Amino acid sequence: MKILVSLLTFLILLNSYSCQGRRKRPEDKTKCPKVKAIRNFDLEKMMGDWYVIEYYASSEEALSYRCMHAEFSMSTLQVTMNFTYSFTDDPINEQLLGNITWTIPDPAQPAHWTHSEDTYEGIYNTYVLDSDYTSWSLLLHCAEKSKVPRYLSSFIMSREPVLGRNVISYLKDKLPRYDIDLHYMFEMNQVDCSVVDEVIPPSVLVNRLPVSTRRHPMKHNHI
Repeated sequence: MKILVSLLTFLILLNSYSCQGRRKRPEDKTKCPKVKAIRNFDLEKMMGDWYVIEYYASSEEALSYRCMHAEFSMSTLQVTMNFTYSFTDDPINEQLLGNITWTIPDPAQPAHWTHSEDTYEGIYNTYVLDSDYTSWSLLLHCAEKSKVPRYLSSFIMSREPVLGRNVISYLKDKLPRYDIDLHYMFEMNQVDCSVVDEVIPPSVLVNRLPVSTRRHPMKHNHI
């Protein structure tokens, strides 16, 4: 009986040790995840207008943006995204403007872009993880800067202001492998996106946070 118990204990310990050995090593949070660019990507079909339907950023625990809309254009080995957005707590829903231009470092992999502006510190990678071009797209952004945590963000985008839940689920399933926590993937409200034109009481406006103190949706730091 003692021999049987000892053998059972040995097997349990062996299994525990084996499982520990197979555990994934801690990921380097200063480096961007390895992403394999999608094959046969048609960059030209990706261009045009998109609504951001869901949004993730590694530095935020609650979504502060709404009504984000992006327009993509391209030139020789470059992609530019002009986008508009507003803050969820802005009483006048001011439409703010932003833009970023990427360079395509390898023409054979047009789904991978790197930023070309000095205002985006470090290395700023963007990957098109998937797209059907006519309805939905999935982007992953990752910025690396020496000795600081990487900045991960992701856009689920649609040609229309709404996207089917089954498509959203399909796209979200692709994200955890890139260390994205789906608990912090938030819906982007695309309703009532025009600027408020009614008279706002001064008591409300006096508490309105200046835009210059707010977080830019495509950068680590405040603008």
